[in-house]
Amino acid sequence: MNQRICYTIKGPKDFNQMRVLYDSLGWNSINLTTDELKKMCEQSWYTLYAFDADELIGTARVISDGIITATICGVGVAPAYQSKGIGKELMNRIIKYCEKQRVIPQLMCVDSLKPYYESLGFEEFATAMVKRINR
Repeated sequence: MNQRICYTIKGPKDFNQMRVLYDSLGWNSINLTTDELKKMCEQSWYTLYAFDADELIGTARVISDGIITATICGVGVAPAYQSKGIGKELMNRIIKYCEKQRVIPQLMCVDSLKPYYESLGFEEFATAMVKRINR
């Protein structure tokens, strides 16, 4: 893990950085605004950010009732910073937080990421389904 990376629950001063990160990952196909991305993070149960100096380079969020389960989502690292352990560190910190709060962390992922999440201790347990809506 790179020692200069800062992990924090404090969001970026300029939330446009979140839009830039989402765009770089190809995650903004529905054209979320900077304000919507900020609201998304603020309304999550737990949000973690990774910065290189003042540059937002990674993020992960958790949606939860705070009692039984927690759904991990929005785990992403800027392409230039991938494969450097940043995503793994974000996940380890998210898992530790969930365990401390005594909620069960869950997530959905594409098939190609199953081995990655299995390496972090996750196991397949259900079939996920989605209802696509027009936005």
